[in-house]
Amino acid sequence: MTPRPPSDESPKKIGAKNTAAAGKPTAEKAAAGKAAEAKPTVKKVTEGKPAVKKAAAGREAATKKTTAGKKSSAAKKALSARRTAKSVASDATKTSKKVPKNAARKVVTAVAKIPEPTVGESGPAIGETGPLLDESVPAVAESGPVLAGVDPSDRQRLLDGTHHNPHGVLGAHPVPGGVAFRAFRPYALGVTVVTDDLRAELRDDGDGFFSGLLPLRAVPESYRLLVAYEGTVLETEDAYRFLPTLGELDLYLLGEGRHEELWRALGAEPMEQQGVAGTRFTVWAPNARGVRLAGSFNFWDGTGYPMRSLGSSGVWELFVPAIGEGELYKFDITRPDGSRTLRADPMARRTEVPPDTSSIVHASHHVWQDAQWMAKRAARPAHEAPFSVYEVHLPSWRPGLTYRQLADQLPAYVADLGFTHVELMPVAEHPFGGSWGYQVTGFYAPTARLGAPDDFKHLVDALHRAGIGVLMDWVPAHFPRDDWALAEFDGRPLYEHADPLRADHPDWGTLEFDYGRREVRNFLVANATYWCEEFHIDGLRVDAVASMLYLDYSREPGQWTPNEHGGRENLDAVAFLQEMNATVYRRNPGIVTVAEESTAWDGVTRATHHVGPGGFGGLGFGLKWNMGWMHDSLDYMAHEPIHRKYHHNEMTFSMVYAYSENYVLPISHDEVVHGKRSLVSKMPGDWWQQRANLRAYLAFMWAHPGKQLLFMGQEFAQGAEWSEAHGPDWWLLDPAYGAEPDHRGVRDLVRDLNTAYRHEPALWERDTDPAGFTWIAGDAADDNVFAFLRHAADGTPLLAVSHLSPAVRHGYRLGVPEDIPAWHEILNTDTARYGGSDVTNPDPVKPEPQGWHGRPASIRLTLPPLATVWLRPA
Repeated sequence: MTPRPPSDESPKKIGAKNTAAAGKPTAEKAAAGKAAEAKPTVKKVTEGKPAVKKAAAGREAATKKTTAGKKSSAAKKALSARRTAKSVASDATKTSKKVPKNAARKVVTAVAKIPEPTVGESGPAIGETGPLLDESVPAVAESGPVLAGVDPSDRQRLLDGTHHNPHGVLGAHPVPGGVAFRAFRPYALGVTVVTDDLRAELRDDGDGFFSGLLPLRAVPESYRLLVAYEGTVLETEDAYRFLPTLGELDLYLLGEGRHEELWRALGAEPMEQQGVAGTRFTVWAPNARGVRLAGSFNFWDGTGYPMRSLGSSGVWELFVPAIGEGELYKFDITRPDGSRTLRADPMARRTEVPPDTSSIVHASHHVWQDAQWMAKRAARPAHEAPFSVYEVHLPSWRPGLTYRQLADQLPAYVADLGFTHVELMPVAEHPFGGSWGYQVTGFYAPTARLGAPDDFKHLVDALHRAGIGVLMDWVPAHFPRDDWALAEFDGRPLYEHADPLRADHPDWGTLEFDYGRREVRNFLVANATYWCEEFHIDGLRVDAVASMLYLDYSREPGQWTPNEHGGRENLDAVAFLQEMNATVYRRNPGIVTVAEESTAWDGVTRATHHVGPGGFGGLGFGLKWNMGWMHDSLDYMAHEPIHRKYHHNEMTFSMVYAYSENYVLPISHDEVVHGKRSLVSKMPGDWWQQRANLRAYLAFMWAHPGKQLLFMGQEFAQGAEWSEAHGPDWWLLDPAYGAEPDHRGVRDLVRDLNTAYRHEPALWERDTDPAGFTWIAGDAADDNVFAFLRHAADGTPLLAVSHLSPAVRHGYRLGVPEDIPAWHEILNTDTARYGGSDVTNPDPVKPEPQGWHGRPASIRLTLPPLATVWLRPA
């Protein structure tokens, strides 16, 4: 790989300089560019090729016939000259020896002046039988600068980085009198055109431009360039001879904002074009005056790599031969005001490890082994299936582990605890680790902190093979202002809204996307599809949906403008979310989208084509976080038991709206950081009571209608707040630690909750159906008791009773269905092995014909202190 620039000439600094100054390159620049194309695959100077003559005398000598078996004096001189050139060229190709200064130029010049042997020596003269050459055309030395050279206006635009069609100027083009070859190679000492039939040195026109008019009837199907720098001569394909790599359909879909596989059209794609291997670079920058490509392959100087604009699409494109995986690159964009900016690729599929910011050319080689998982995941919709989620911050779950090392540990741990899914945060690349991945700069690249994209695929694959679904946090609500990323990408608002009041996010100092611009919507919709299809992600947890839906979100009067109907709804964001959900569900059977939406917006999980009372179609999500339940229940649990009777409704109110959406009950990372304390530390009382409260709360949560989500570390009652700097306190589970049984007991409970949950359809089969839930005792505020039935699709019930008082209640009567002959306790959070006082109901409990709670039969239970018990028909 070509070495990076020295530390005092970082990519960022080099990209910020205007390297396209008028005049000849300086000696320093020439030295810096002497190996600008030195790739391992580039060929050195070849030998023995026919050449085009620069002088008329040479042309006449080459076209003169001789008798068979005789050699003319011109032929002898030609052979002598060829031997000399061959010797010099051979020396130039020895990379182990330093080539003397200007030797490269001498090689090219010598080859260009060799008279071609006549028919009697080794073959027909070029002028007589060559398939491309036209002997009526003037020789190269006679070509006029107007026909062969670069027009002054084109020349200046190329130097300034503002040319929209460099392919129309550079490369090979038919002109009156032959074919004009033009090359733009800053810092080169000489450029020679080589085909199977000829080679000719181009004239040095200054400022890195080279040109020549060759006597050809047509443009060769292929040709190469010998580019001489000080100390080396390189053979390479001409990037400006290739046709565009995007077709009309791609451009049409891009213009319509409907390219659902956008990552296949934009970004860096290693590929073969016209039989040549290289990489296609494309970027959407409609406001740019010009775009050039800079990277490790050209010492971060994009002067000689201008990209072409593809019509009115706003897309710029360049196919670069011999560039492949692992190369670093950015786009050097000339803004409308003439200034320049060096930007990472918005579509980059791989990035450098932060704080470095370059994009990396990537091609996936992962072979998926999760066919069984992918085939069965659509068998049952998520809201009618067991769905318990372990939320993981990947960099800190086990600090220092890579994706592949996590694949060896995380699936086994999650499977042992019985969770059905993991939710991973962060995944997409982000510059600041303290943002936990919620300020994204690389929307199409897994964070490089833990490995390459294929390494992340390996982790997903391993989780699937362990029977665990994978959700990822997805952040389409906003993006940071870093000047190398999306903010004013091409010099004007592009991904963000043009109205500063709409663009500025008041809470996070970031920028909101312009959901009304079809190309921006396309960028985000395709991104959602990309993660599901390329990485086999099973679901997207969409962050900060509320901030997208409301124009007045966190804004005061005068800081926002109503929509066209005078309302505060962001109609563009609504349309985007509907399109995203409809597209993702259509293309990826079995996936689920989950909205983190904290308001009472109507129809978050309603189908997009079903219009609600507010006049909007549903947003189309599969599930929604129940933020109300989370806040209310945690507030209740934080009170001392003696005061809980005054807050009883905080635990029951959720059932008023439990079936308005398809809900997830989230105890996420947001609830255990920034002074909110860990879950167990929120609980009142001494250490025993805190753990008892936590165990009772978790069992109440698992029995309540809705799916469950628990953040890492809370499964074993970590006492400290989570910090991304060090992750969970795993040492609490070290057998050498005295209180280890206390923490292990909570983890054992979580495992048993998940096991029982999976095996009891009553707890998940009718989560979104009111017929799946019945209160037994919802008003026992003085007793701090909550009792309810859950019902499976076949009617099989499960009785859940939470007693959130520290007293033991013997013979506590509860009304039950009369058709159940006996009840059996299947889970009790006060069991000794969980760390409880072991007050249980070990024997089957039979109903008595005494009416209670409005039912004809009842049972009497012993309610343990600060505990939840589950019973099912015996």
